[in-house]
This record gives sequence, C-alpha cells and structure tokens, in this order.
Amino acid sequence: MIKQLKLKDYILIDELTANFDNGLNIITGETGAGKSILINAIDLVFAPRVSKDVIKSGKEKAVIELVIENKKHDLTNFFDQNGIDNWGDEIVISKEITQSGVRSRINGTLAGTDLLKTLGDLFVDIHSQHQTYTFLQPKYHINLLDSFGKTAYGTKLDEYKTLYDKYQSLVTALNNAQNSADMTESQIEFLKFQINEIETAQITSETEDEELETELEVLENAEKLKELTGTSYWALNGDEGSIYEGLLKIKQNLSKAAQFDPKLEDIEQSLIDVTENVRALASELNSYSQSLENDTQRLNDIQERLFLLDKLKHKYGQTLSDVLKTYENLSNQLAGIEFSTKNIDELQSQISALRLQLEHKASEISLQRKDFARVLSVQIQDKLEFLELPKARFEIALTPKELSFDGADNVEFLISTNVSEDLKPLAKVASGGEISRVMLAIKTIFAQNDDIDTVIFDEIDTGISGKASQSVADEIVALSKFHQIILITHQAIIASKSDKHFYVRKSQTDETKVEVYVLTGENKIKALAELAGGEINEQSVEFARSLVNLQ
Repeated sequence: MIKQLKLKDYILIDELTANFDNGLNIITGETGAGKSILINAIDLVFAPRVSKDVIKSGKEKAVIELVIENKKHDLTNFFDQNGIDNWGDEIVISKEITQSGVRSRINGTLAGTDLLKTLGDLFVDIHSQHQTYTFLQPKYHINLLDSFGKTAYGTKLDEYKTLYDKYQSLVTALNNAQNSADMTESQIEFLKFQINEIETAQITSETEDEELETELEVLENAEKLKELTGTSYWALNGDEGSIYEGLLKIKQNLSKAAQFDPKLEDIEQSLIDVTENVRALASELNSYSQSLENDTQRLNDIQERLFLLDKLKHKYGQTLSDVLKTYENLSNQLAGIEFSTKNIDELQSQISALRLQLEHKASEISLQRKDFARVLSVQIQDKLEFLELPKARFEIALTPKELSFDGADNVEFLISTNVSEDLKPLAKVASGGEISRVMLAIKTIFAQNDDIDTVIFDEIDTGISGKASQSVADEIVALSKFHQIILITHQAIIASKSDKHFYVRKSQTDETKVEVYVLTGENKIKALAELAGGEINEQSVEFARSLVNLQ
C-alpha cells in the first residue's frame, strides 16, 4: 500500500508530506482547490512521460517521492535482475523533473519506465475520468473480460497470441515470396547481369582504387622522382665532399678531442649514430631511385583498371565499399527470389495448418469467454442493484469476428437502466450518476479478484446523491476492508466513512499555494458540514455529527 507521498516545488505546492493509512483515505476540499494534484502526482510517479509544466513557477525542479509498503509480493528477483537495492518491506520511488529531463529512481537506483510500470501494475490502480472514458469504449471491453477470466483461460490466450504472431510472420513471408516470384523474367535477368558485372570485376578491397591511384601517380612521375632521389643520394653519400664524408671527418676530430676530455664521448657517440643514419638513408634513396622504371605496360593496366572501377562506382555507388554492399544486396535479392519460388507451396501449407490450430484455440477461448461473460454480467448487475439501480440490466455481448491477435470475438458491454429501454452500448448511458455506479461496480469486482494493494478513485461519486450516495459509500467501505482506498469526493455521506480525512485548501496572497491538512474531531465535523450544506451552520453541523455517529 502507499505509505507516504512527498512533493517539493510541484505545481502550486512548496513542500508537502502526506501519510496514508490502511482502509479508506478521503480527500475533500472546495472546487478548484487542487484535490486532484495528489492523485495526479501518484499517477506521474509511474507515468512514462511527465510535462515540465509541473515544476512550480520560479523553481528549477519538482520532486515527487512515493513510499510503498510491500507485504504481498516477493520482488527479490526483480531487484536482483535490475541491480536495485532491496529495502525489505519498503519501496521508495522518486521522480525528479527539471527543464532538461526526468530522472526516476527505485530505492535510490536510476530506473527506466518499464520498471516503474511493473511496480505500478503491482501496487496501484487509479480510476480517473480518463479511465471512465476508456471503460466506455467497446475496444477495451475484451481486455476487461479477459482480465476477469485470466485464471481460467489466460494461459490458453497467451498460447494463442504466440501462435498468431507466428501465423502473421508466415503470412508476411508468403506475401513477400509471392511479390518476389511475380518479378518478370527480364527483371530477373537484369538482376543477374548486375551481379555478374560486379562479380567479374573481382574487386580486391574497398580501397583498391585509392591504392591504384597512388601507384599511378608514382609511374606518371617516375623520371622526376628518379632525378630528385638520385640527386639526394649523391649529396648524402655519393660524391666527394658528401655529407657522409664530412660527418666522418668530424667524428675523427671528436675522437681525438675525447682523449683529452672524456665528456666529449657522449657527443662522439651521438655523431656516430647520426652518421650511420645518414648512410642508411642514402642507401634507401639509392635503392628507391634504382627501382624506378618507365613501366608503360603497368601504367596502361592501372588506367584501364581505374576506368573499370569508376564505371562500377558510377552505376552502383560512390565508393567501392558502396559497390560491394550493392553486390551483396543484389545477391541476397536473387537468392530470396530463388528461395521464394521454391517455398511458396511450403509456406501456404504451414499457414493452413497453423490457421486450423488458431481456429481451434479461438473456439475454445470463445466458449470460456461466454461462460465468464455470463458470470461477470450477473455480478455487475447485482452490484448495480445494490448501488440503487434495481431495474438495471447488464449483459456482455459476444459476436464472432475474423481471427485477430486477441481471438475471434467482439466483446461489448450493454446496459439498460430502465425497464422500458432495450439494452444499449455502455457508451450511450446518458446519466453521469449511472456511469459512476457502473464504473464503481466494475472496479470493485475487479479489485476483489486481484492483488492490487491500493485503489484510487478520482470523483467516482459524480452525479449521485441521496440513497445512492449511501449505497456507494457502503460499497467503498466494504472494498476498503480488503484494499487501501484513496478517494476524492464531494459527498458528505461518503467522506464521513473515512479512516483518514485529508482536506485540501488553496490560498492566494502574493502567490497561489495549495496546502493539505489531516482533519480529526471538530475539524472533520466542520468539513463534513460544509460538504453537506455548502456552509457551516447549526443544521449542517448537526447533520455532520449524525453521519459520524452512524459509524
């Protein structure tokens, strides 16, 4: 369950700590006071995206921290696999929102959205106005029904979905094969011609053209290179008075000088090294100069080769690397065509066999869906009767559809709240109060059948009053015996049932602030009186006391 929520510089809140209890936690306050801020903050902890607008004006960052008490789930493997410290029964999730980004942490360790979603799905179920809209849409009804029946046919549905993914992959492969097989003979011949043209060139490497251009530059300037390197050789060690001879004479002088002063021996050794290097350089220059020839045949061969490589680059890519990649792609395409034409029959056979399996599994799932649809319909109708809709009829309609990722059933929730009316899609229920009670009926049934610790309702009591309010209050109290409930309400009857009562107040002086108080004793009586009568007077206070005394 949620133990604590901390907010800092979040929207209109400077700093706030709210400690929640087991049972029923009620949040009340004037319209526009900011009651939903707390619910939204809890929701944002697990959300994949957070707007920078939640940062309080003038502040650099907003911080949300949620402390969860875990006594139901063994999360040892979850923590170990994700490198998160295990803090026993306590899980601390924090989210820091700045202008540059969002950082989320679980027990102090940075965490991604997938990990946050995993924890959110385990511990918190938030029913908001958006979720009401979702529940009204028929496309989500099949998910609700399958969630209700997951213990009976959930595994079979997972197996079906795995088979369906394989089926779709084979269908895609068949379509590709048929498209490839539909290529004309001339297109295939042209493909073979392109492959052969590149293959025949026998490109040795991705840099062959660069290496040939370097060699061509040398051959075209062989005479000039021979002259320059030959002259350099003779200057170093070829003629009388060469640099090498001069260094030898200097070495002889230093050798004699070192006999008088040993400190010159290091200089003498350095000169010996220089002399040897000069001799070696001269030898290399001489060898290079002697190796240069006017090889006209090699020159022509390189020019022809470069012409061929340039032709390939013009047709198949800007570089030889691109040409080789094109060759690989063309070869794969041809191989795919040859494979496809041979395997169309095999793919069709596999698809037919797999479709028979899918149809069989879908039929079994449909039968179980129908059974659970009847059970769920009865339970929801019973709940609606308890919630002061005694004439309501509720039915879950299943109609066949073409095989899809979730089976072969269309599922839609139908309702009639008046004896004289036929069953209609849930989305066409006119009354806000009726919608609220249908949503509460669905949520309480699902909450009683899952391990979610905390169920949060954002104004589930919209559009109801009188005896219906009492019934909704009783239903929520019954649910709070098994789950922690956090609920925003405008109904004094519901608020009076609280185990803990939070009051949200907005103040506006130099700046707008939202503050949250925990109400007990007389303060709670006054808040209930204000909810009941719109103002605090003798009659509303007396009514509030009567509500509390009924507990």
